[in-house]
Amino acid sequence: MDEVFKALADPSRRHLLDSLNRRNGQTLRDLCSGLGMARQSVSKHLAVLEAAGLVTTTRRGREKLHHLNAAPVNAIADRWISRYDRGRVQALADLKSALEGTPMSFVYTTYIATTPAKLWEALTSPAFTSQYWGVSFDSDWTAGSPITWKIGDLTIADPEQVVLESVPGSRLSYTWHSFTPEFAAKHGFSPEWLAAVTAERRSTVTFDLEQVGELVRLTVTHDGFDDGSTILGQVSQGWPAILSSLKTYLETGSPLPVE
Repeated sequence: MDEVFKALADPSRRHLLDSLNRRNGQTLRDLCSGLGMARQSVSKHLAVLEAAGLVTTTRRGREKLHHLNAAPVNAIADRWISRYDRGRVQALADLKSALEGTPMSFVYTTYIATTPAKLWEALTSPAFTSQYWGVSFDSDWTAGSPITWKIGDLTIADPEQVVLESVPGSRLSYTWHSFTPEFAAKHGFSPEWLAAVTAERRSTVTFDLEQVGELVRLTVTHDGFDDGSTILGQVSQGWPAILSSLKTYLETGSPLPVE
């Protein structure tokens, strides 16, 4: 937590976060173009932000892309915001909202005291996902295979819900589920909401697992959204709760309450 506050204390680093909030997934060259400082200085600031967990990176070919990571600010919000009047902590709340509502994609990195094999099982086994997520999946988890979502008594099956990439213990990617009238009715969404989300293209979620000492670094990337996506705004608020529950479940054996 100290590293987060120290990282946020510098105006140049806050400027970098603002830049990523406006357009997520930028290269070092992109970020340097908006700052009047040397490339090496920008790299040092990014290293501090990455060490604090406020920025995470992914690779696209030979390029290194930088993304906002909501996890540290989400932890600050969980620890303090619920205990005080919102007006007293408006800046933190607004920053949390900004980091969780980034345009065009959602990227979240967390560290879990587990093994890649156990985390993989937690991401794919219905016995696990039903505990911390309230969802179970029916799939053999090989590339090209269909995925059926089961949420309580609701089943969502669609030939376009498929596994895109599957490397056990390392990487899992699949297309997001379809939004059906039954799904909307179950969760109390309006016909207008359903019309808006069904008009959007299908998104993709990717889980990258990496062993880091005794921990596993889990990076979740949810992307492929239309500009101004309604779905992105909602999954950006849902993922932090799901991943916090996953981490708690693997480390303590008890998930957070499922909503």
